Amino acid sequence: MPTWTALVTLLAVMFYFYTGLRVASARAKYRVRAPATTGHPDFERVFRVQMNTLEWMPIFLPALWLFAVYVSDIAAAVIGLLWIGGRTIYLIDYEEAAAKRGRGFGIQTFASAVLWIGALAGIVTRIVLGS
Repeated sequence: MPTWTALVTLLAVMFYFYTGLRVASARAKYRVRAPATTGHPDFERVFRVQMNTLEWMPIFLPALWLFAVYVSDIAAAVIGLLWIGGRTIYLIDYEEAAAKRGRGFGIQTFASAVLWIGALAGIVTRIVLGS
């Protein structure tokens, strides 16, 4: 069983939940009433962090699990932690200024790409070797 990957999955979902709490707090602070998604620029950056995280979850999570199953549970977990770290940097930098979001975005994109390429290689290897 990919136990470490399961733990990292829960951490990733907790991170996403945290971004949702930040949006709720920013709504109150900047007086942006639901369902509005625009208003104060500081609110919009907090909102975009949450939405961008949501947009990447269906890319990240399947790749994480396929990598864990076809390559390595521990390696998937470590790369998953790198993804969470990248998302955290993205959150900090983007909330400060939109132009600063690139570093964290690049880290999480790299982690996702490694997971996808690794998962694909593991699946193809399994098909070719017939095991």
